[in-house]
Parts: sequence; structure tokens; C-alpha cells
Amino acid sequence: MHSSVPDFDMPNDEQVDLAAESFRLLADPTRIKVLWALLQGESSVACLAELAGAAPTAVSQHLAKLRLAGLVTGRREGTFVYYSAANNHVRGLLAQALFHADHIDRDLPPAADPAADNAHHGVA
Repeated sequence: MHSSVPDFDMPNDEQVDLAAESFRLLADPTRIKVLWALLQGESSVACLAELAGAAPTAVSQHLAKLRLAGLVTGRREGTFVYYSAANNHVRGLLAQALFHADHIDRDLPPAADPAADNAHHGVA
């Protein structure tokens, strides 16, 4: 059946495993808040904890996992570490997830042109 679909393509097992791991790590409200804050610019654990409404120790643990997954990077300055989102792929993942959540929440139909709809919602 799929052989009749032109240009049908499946990702390899490693790609699927890595994508699933990224989604697993993003399946936490605190991590989503932390990552969204980091997309606005680099930040410290204390600031991220305040923004996410979580304890600094919990945020630090979340950041360690996000860093291992390559979603976050850290820059040491003296005794402080400043974190940032690893790249624009992280922005795309979060933007699409939040865009989708907004449409479900407000019972909106899917956009004919997702790029235009993203711009309308302030998502880059």
C-alpha cells in the first residue's frame, strides 16, 4: 500500500528514538516554561525558578536533563551558570506545541497556512 505513495519516506530507528526522547523530556509543564523563558534569552537557575514557579533545585534538575538531551546549553561565568536554548529547533518544537495547544484550547480550526497563523499568534 505505501509503496504506491510517491516519495513515501520513514525516519530511521535512531531518528525516531531521539525524537521520542525529546518529546518525553518536553512532556513536563515546568520544562516547557523553562525552555520558553530561555528562548527569550539566557538566564540563571534562580531567575528560571521564579519564572516557572518552581524551586531552584527542581529547575536545576530539569536543566541537567534538558542539557543532556541537547535542548539547552550552559555558559559558566564565575560561580554562576547561564542557560540558553540550544538552537532554533527548540523554538520550533515549542512554538508548534504551544500553537497546537492554543488551537485545541480555543477550539480553532487548523490553519491553511501555518506560517501565517504562527505569525498571527506571535510565534516565530
